[in-house]
Amino acid sequence: MHWLFLLIYILIILGFLLLGFLVFIAYKMAKPPRFIGDWTPKDFGFDYEDITFKTEDGLKLSGWWIDNGSDKTVIPLHGYTRSRWDDVYMKPLTEFLLKEGYNVLTFDFRAHGKSEGKYTGVGEDEIKDVKAAIAWLKKNQPEKAEKVAIIGFSMGAIVTIRSLVDVPGACCGVADSPPIYMDKTSARSLTYFANLPQWLYSLVKPFSGLFGGIPRDTISYAEKVRKPLLLIQGDKDPLIKVKEVREFYERNRKVNPDVELWITDAAHVRTLKFHPEEWKAKVGEFLRKYL
Repeated sequence: MHWLFLLIYILIILGFLLLGFLVFIAYKMAKPPRFIGDWTPKDFGFDYEDITFKTEDGLKLSGWWIDNGSDKTVIPLHGYTRSRWDDVYMKPLTEFLLKEGYNVLTFDFRAHGKSEGKYTGVGEDEIKDVKAAIAWLKKNQPEKAEKVAIIGFSMGAIVTIRSLVDVPGACCGVADSPPIYMDKTSARSLTYFANLPQWLYSLVKPFSGLFGGIPRDTISYAEKVRKPLLLIQGDKDPLIKVKEVREFYERNRKVNPDVELWITDAAHVRTLKFHPEEWKAKVGEFLRKYL
């Protein structure tokens, strides 16, 4: 009997340790490290304004307003764990947009960069952030808010797609490496970000709700988007499969004649890095056509 009680005791301890480990993973997924860099638009020769604005749920977000003297504005959206200072895609994109003559309003999502927020919504709550950004633009620069495009990467691509449905001020969007099925991408992200097995996500998911909303699948917007949308997806992406983005595209084009799909040979959000001229030509043409 002594050994039986000891075995039960050990199993209980192991159970609590496993529970704690799963909760810790869920917590770390909802609270990414903050990335803050040191470059500014002045590095490209453009003046800018540090701005803050509040979301409908009371968070103060931090960003830059770069007035380029245009009546057209583009809002770049960064991905999970990154910020406006990301130098893989946000920095070259910002420079590209400014040299193309557009105004740029860029900011850090909640729980990223210098913005307030304890937990990320991984695209679910961030739609409020875009609404707040466009509200700031309409209030402070109304003549610059008539034509607004959104360009997002990864998590930002989710928000781009949703914005074309849920944010009236957005007229067109570019979604680079958009997660389509959140459970699949989240499971793969355990390996991508933490070198943990994908199957572990099924045990982690029940605890995700403790630290924020669980994002809905982007595929649920496939029949809702009616505005111009350019989808970009690399076939070497370990987080998102081409067939998933293609499924979204095939379903969306039945209701949206202005959706485009560009498949590249790049990894996650790396098309701009490894094919900069092609990316800029493709996106530049899209913006000239629809913005």
